[in-house]
Amino acid sequence: MEFEEVIRGRRSIRGYKTDPVPKEVIKDVIELANRAPSSMNTQPWHFHVVTGKPLDRIRKGNTERNLGGVSPSREIRMHGGYQGVHRERQKAIAAQLFEAMGIDWGDKERRHDWVLRGFRQFDAPVSIVVTYDKDLADNDVAIFDCGAAVNGLVNAAWSKGLGAVINGQGIMQSPVVREFARIPEDEIIMTCVAMGYPGGEFAANDVVSHRRVVEDVTQFVGFDD
Repeated sequence: MEFEEVIRGRRSIRGYKTDPVPKEVIKDVIELANRAPSSMNTQPWHFHVVTGKPLDRIRKGNTERNLGGVSPSREIRMHGGYQGVHRERQKAIAAQLFEAMGIDWGDKERRHDWVLRGFRQFDAPVSIVVTYDKDLADNDVAIFDCGAAVNGLVNAAWSKGLGAVINGQGIMQSPVVREFARIPEDEIIMTCVAMGYPGGEFAANDVVSHRRVVEDVTQFVGFDD
């Protein structure tokens, strides 16, 4: 694909085929994502690619602990609930997804099922757990750099015919992820990216989130009008 085609065409995929993704395809995706820029070339990220039984164990443990009332144990600082315009944008994408799936706002059972899908990383055949070095724990620049790498992952995946979604729900119970993904103790779990071949019959996969126009997000200074 051309670069612009990837950027404009990519969307978050939340329904996947059960087909396994060849290891070589994932390696190609990571090779591209690994070209992400980083502060002074520090490259703080690590990618832990999980599939099969280890991923099933992560899904099971994450879901059971969340449903059992175990407090989330994300290893990066959490923002709390969104407020104001950020909350409105959060609600807007939820409304788009629920409308596509035919989920009524008052349908608690189906809304709960949607949450469970997030805990299971949307049943994707692959999860890439993104971590960074623990000696950078107080370095916000390192997290910023990892974000660039994650952006590279989802776009590179799309260019290879794969779908992906950045999924913090899937790693809420970090001890489970750390155990079954074999995360070294000297790394911090940042997030995960669920990945696989998009399921063509899953309506939410067609949802494209609304974006603000350039004029709403940009200030131009020093240009001739």
